[in-house]
Amino acid sequence: MVITGKVVREVDINCGGNFLHQFFSHKPHEMAIIAPDTVHRVDLVSGRWGAPGSVISCHFIHAYGFCVRADEKINSVKDFIKVDDEKIVFKVIEGDVLQVYNALSFSIHMEEAEDKQSGVWSVNFEKANASIPDPTPYLDLLCGFTKDMNAYILKQANA
Repeated sequence: MVITGKVVREVDINCGGNFLHQFFSHKPHEMAIIAPDTVHRVDLVSGRWGAPGSVISCHFIHAYGFCVRADEKINSVKDFIKVDDEKIVFKVIEGDVLQVYNALSFSIHMEEAEDKQSGVWSVNFEKANASIPDPTPYLDLLCGFTKDMNAYILKQANA
């Protein structure tokens, strides 16, 4: 029996949705600069930064209980990126997390309402079995990074 699901989280930002979209589509390799304690490195595997259909490899520190590689600190994923004007989708095509999930993809889009701007992260997943928890820790990691990135962009703008 296939067990699928979706989890959504919203992160308040004030750096502007265009900056957020630009960053995640064209500069994901700078995640290692902004959050070196979390993101070890991001490499371009094929395509070019910001181009739909590019593939990136992300090496990150994941310290949650159901971590696949609990004996090691660095985990990795290879993502196929789909970029459009509305959202960015990172579809995991290879990596440690696919030992636990049959399919996993993360997407981010921006929402604006009155004076509030948000980055909205979604994770769609298919579990390998019913005992596997939802991948919310990965979503927590991305939301935390989005907050760090928002602060970094604002600091750069005020420098």
